[in-house]
Amino acid sequence: MTTPLCPCGRSEPYERCCGRFHAGAAAPTAEALMRSRYSAFVRLDAGYLLRTWHPRTRPARLDLDPGTRWTGLEILETADGSAFHTTGTVTFRASYRGGSLHERSRFERVDGAWVYVDGEFLD
Repeated sequence: MTTPLCPCGRSEPYERCCGRFHAGAAAPTAEALMRSRYSAFVRLDAGYLLRTWHPRTRPARLDLDPGTRWTGLEILETADGSAFHTTGTVTFRASYRGGSLHERSRFERVDGAWVYVDGEFLD
């Protein structure tokens, strides 16, 4: 039996990739958090998405559409967001059946952990 690869696009099994962050480990970079959040959308894990959202911008609830079929993630650019930074951005394209979402997301560290702040939709 083969272990399924992580939805984020890395060639690792889910448990060793984004699954460990969903289980409670801290993402070491803004890009790793971005990838884990994409995987959470794929897996309909609203709890993880809310936990990794900045308290200042976090919605009270998140209703995910189980009919959305995410088909791939492409990281286009990263700026800062490493262990040596307090902020970072990740520009990505997330594809789904019928279209794609192109966004530049902003991340900050809160109590040492990376969190999603907000995003700007791009053409």
